Amino acid sequence: MPIYAYKCGACGHQQDVLQKMSDAPLTVCPHCGAEQFQKQLTAAGFQLKGSGWYATDFKGGGATSAPAAASTAATGAAASASSESAAAAPSGGTPCGGSCACH
Repeated sequence: MPIYAYKCGACGHQQDVLQKMSDAPLTVCPHCGAEQFQKQLTAAGFQLKGSGWYATDFKGGGATSAPAAASTAATGAAASASSESAAAAPSGGTPCGGSCACH
Protein backbone atom coordinates (compact mmCIF):
# COMPACT_ATOMS: atom_id res chain seq x y z
CA MET A 1 0.00 0.00 0.00
CA PRO A 2 1.29 3.45 -0.84
CA ILE A 3 1.95 6.19 1.68
CA TYR A 4 0.33 9.52 0.85
CA ALA A 5 1.32 12.92 2.23
CA TYR A 6 -1.52 15.19 3.38
CA LYS A 7 -1.52 18.82 4.50
CA CYS A 8 -4.27 20.93 6.04
CA GLY A 9 -4.87 24.26 4.36
CA ALA A 10 -6.34 25.76 7.54
CA CYS A 11 -3.83 24.90 10.28
CA GLY A 12 -0.85 23.61 8.25
CA HIS A 13 -0.84 20.16 9.91
CA GLN A 14 1.06 17.60 7.82
CA GLN A 15 0.66 13.83 8.02
CA ASP A 16 1.66 10.74 6.05
CA VAL A 17 -1.15 8.20 5.67
CA LEU A 18 -0.93 4.56 4.58
CA GLN A 19 -3.90 3.99 2.24
CA LYS A 20 -5.02 1.64 -0.49
CA MET A 21 -4.99 3.12 -3.97
CA SER A 22 -8.76 2.53 -4.13
CA ASP A 23 -9.47 4.44 -0.87
CA ALA A 24 -11.08 7.86 -1.13
CA PRO A 25 -8.79 10.79 -0.28
CA LEU A 26 -9.09 12.16 3.24
CA THR A 27 -10.71 15.59 3.55
CA VAL A 28 -11.08 16.27 7.31
CA CYS A 29 -7.97 17.34 9.21
CA PRO A 30 -7.38 15.11 12.26
CA HIS A 31 -5.71 18.02 14.10
CA CYS A 32 -8.20 20.89 13.72
CA GLY A 33 -11.25 19.24 12.11
CA ALA A 34 -11.36 21.58 9.11
CA GLU A 35 -12.32 20.13 5.75
CA GLN A 36 -9.18 21.42 4.05
CA PHE A 37 -7.02 18.28 4.35
CA GLN A 38 -5.52 17.73 0.90
CA LYS A 39 -3.27 15.11 -0.63
CA GLN A 40 0.15 16.51 -1.56
CA LEU A 41 2.18 15.75 -4.67
CA THR A 42 5.45 14.09 -3.61
CA ALA A 43 8.32 12.30 -5.31
CA ALA A 44 7.96 8.55 -5.61
CA GLY A 45 10.32 6.54 -3.43
CA PHE A 46 11.60 3.44 -5.15
CA GLN A 47 14.84 1.58 -5.61
CA LEU A 48 16.19 -0.02 -8.77
CA LYS A 49 17.70 -3.44 -8.20
CA GLY A 50 18.94 -6.25 -10.38
CA SER A 51 20.27 -6.28 -13.90
CA GLY A 52 18.09 -3.91 -15.83
CA TRP A 53 18.45 -0.89 -18.06
CA TYR A 54 19.50 2.26 -16.24
CA ALA A 55 20.04 5.80 -17.51
CA THR A 56 23.78 5.48 -16.81
CA ASP A 57 24.24 2.39 -19.01
CA PHE A 58 24.74 4.28 -22.27
CA LYS A 59 26.10 7.68 -21.26
CA GLY A 60 28.85 9.42 -23.17
CA GLY A 61 29.19 7.48 -26.38
CA GLY A 62 27.87 6.96 -29.86
CA ALA A 63 28.17 3.17 -29.74
CA THR A 64 25.21 2.03 -27.71
CA SER A 65 25.77 -1.72 -27.64
CA ALA A 66 29.58 -1.95 -27.49
CA PRO A 67 30.02 -0.94 -23.82
CA ALA A 68 27.21 -3.19 -22.70
CA ALA A 69 28.55 -6.14 -24.71
CA ALA A 70 32.08 -5.62 -23.37
CA SER A 71 30.76 -5.42 -19.83
CA THR A 72 28.72 -8.60 -20.29
CA ALA A 73 31.70 -10.44 -21.78
CA ALA A 74 33.96 -9.34 -18.91
CA THR A 75 31.38 -10.41 -16.36
CA GLY A 76 30.97 -13.80 -18.03
CA ALA A 77 34.74 -14.35 -18.15
CA ALA A 78 35.10 -13.45 -14.48
CA ALA A 79 32.27 -15.79 -13.53
CA SER A 80 33.75 -18.72 -15.45
CA ALA A 81 37.22 -18.09 -13.96
CA SER A 82 35.68 -17.96 -10.49
CA SER A 83 33.81 -21.22 -11.00
CA GLU A 84 36.97 -22.92 -12.37
CA SER A 85 39.01 -21.82 -9.36
CA ALA A 86 36.25 -22.96 -7.04
CA ALA A 87 36.22 -26.39 -8.66
CA ALA A 88 40.02 -26.68 -8.42
CA ALA A 89 40.26 -25.43 -4.82
CA PRO A 90 40.51 -28.05 -2.11
CA SER A 91 37.48 -28.24 0.14
CA GLY A 92 39.40 -29.12 3.32
CA GLY A 93 41.12 -26.62 5.59
CA THR A 94 39.07 -23.55 4.68
CA PRO A 95 35.79 -22.58 6.35
CA CYS A 96 34.15 -21.73 3.02
CA GLY A 97 35.42 -24.78 1.12
CA GLY A 98 37.21 -22.61 -1.45
CA SER A 99 34.03 -21.50 -3.19
CA CYS A 100 33.96 -17.87 -2.05
CA ALA A 101 35.51 -14.81 -3.70
CA CYS A 102 38.51 -14.83 -1.36
CA HIS A 103 39.90 -18.10 -2.84
